[in-house]
Amino acid sequence: MLDFISDLHLQVAEPETFEGWKAYMGATIADAVFILGDLFEVWVGDDAAESQPSGDVPFEARCADVLRHTSSRMAVHLMHGNRDFLVGPDFCSSTGITLLDDPCVLKLPMERWVLSHGDALCLDDVDYQQFRSSVRSPPWQSAFLAKPLRERREIARQLRDQSQARKLATTQFADADLEATVLLLEQAGASHLIHGHTHKPADHQARAGLQRHVLSDWDLGARPARAQVLRLTLGANGVAAMSRIAPSKS
Repeated sequence: MLDFISDLHLQVAEPETFEGWKAYMGATIADAVFILGDLFEVWVGDDAAESQPSGDVPFEARCADVLRHTSSRMAVHLMHGNRDFLVGPDFCSSTGITLLDDPCVLKLPMERWVLSHGDALCLDDVDYQQFRSSVRSPPWQSAFLAKPLRERREIARQLRDQSQARKLATTQFADADLEATVLLLEQAGASHLIHGHTHKPADHQARAGLQRHVLSDWDLGARPARAQVLRLTLGANGVAAMSRIAPSKS
């Protein structure tokens, strides 16, 4: 069994989601967990998860402990999202998780599934695509990570505020582009795409024989609470059956 989750946006201000994720990671009976981006609301560098001279344990370090404990008993894979694209090799090494390319192909005995965070497919969001191109460049990331941790946190806060302001100013949200989705699947020789980012959990037929499965975001402090796991179970015929379950049923 393989579990897929995304868009938990873990942050100290939302303890219900953290506790629900922690419980799920400790209880799931899956053989592997794939986290397809935006595990964290923000990630300003791997040093954010290090203990402070004051002895305080940062929130990021608590998250690292959960990943470390889970990866000791099963494979845990993480993909960058639009919020946590600065998760680096030091954090992955210290927690025992594997960082995935976006996109990547999951090869099952009888099928190929494409995995992606999904933000690169939302081509109608032109402003975001320009921003994405800038912050994913090595020069931008090197310059940002060279700044003191306190300054990086403040820059991240400002960027989040700007993002929230843009969301409040529009009633339309970009979805994965159909042609880009079909092209991605055809180039990979796959029939299924799993992605997050849009926070609109659903199953879509992109074209005959090609399907797109969107993961749910997690917000256990909302009313009603939101959290869902997409699970693939491999049958005797080598074909995967898909189900959507609550984390507490995992």
